[in-house]
Amino acid sequence: MHRDERVVRELVAACGRTYAEEADIRLKDTPQPLYRLLVLSLLLSARIRASVAVAAARALHEDRLDSPRRMAGADWRRRVDALGRGGYRRYDERTATQLGEGAELLTDRWGGDLRRLHEEADGDTGELKRLLQEEPGIGPAGADIFLREAQRVWPDVAPYFDAKALSGAGRLGLPEDAGRLARLAGDTEPAVLAAALVRAALDRQVAEDCLRRAS
Repeated sequence: MHRDERVVRELVAACGRTYAEEADIRLKDTPQPLYRLLVLSLLLSARIRASVAVAAARALHEDRLDSPRRMAGADWRRRVDALGRGGYRRYDERTATQLGEGAELLTDRWGGDLRRLHEEADGDTGELKRLLQEEPGIGPAGADIFLREAQRVWPDVAPYFDAKALSGAGRLGLPEDAGRLARLAGDTEPAVLAAALVRAALDRQVAEDCLRRAS
């Protein structure tokens, strides 16, 4: 087995779990899980630990703030309190505002259904990324996170390896090219490999342990 294939195999074995899975989102091409992924992407894009963002996404779901209608209908304090229960305190007030405004925009423009946003992009990933950034709180990083995970149910987006995932590939000595990474992945879904590469980018120890096992 080629060295790069061994590295990918060891990385996926250790870190082959998407952030949606970590947040208990059963991702499907249906409105609610796609919306929950959008919220998770917003939370993950802040300068805060991924584990805290995931916990906050779970807390919002537990409080039933898991659809644009419910999010928009909840008062600001309820959103702040749910974020706080997830440990998302540094950005809780601003994020609570963004979640409310974003839910209203999503409802008004796309009927609360991100599949309509996907259809509007008409197969253009660049346009899809631009449309996602119309949502308050979703910048380039948040759009990348969403597409990195959504490629699991939107195959026209795949293979999608954003800058953070490619940074992880570089740390591991793997090709920093989406097509080559997808070929190395073999039967592993691009979304799974992308999430694993992000973990290698965020944690040097993850990368070092993977390289040691693959040597």
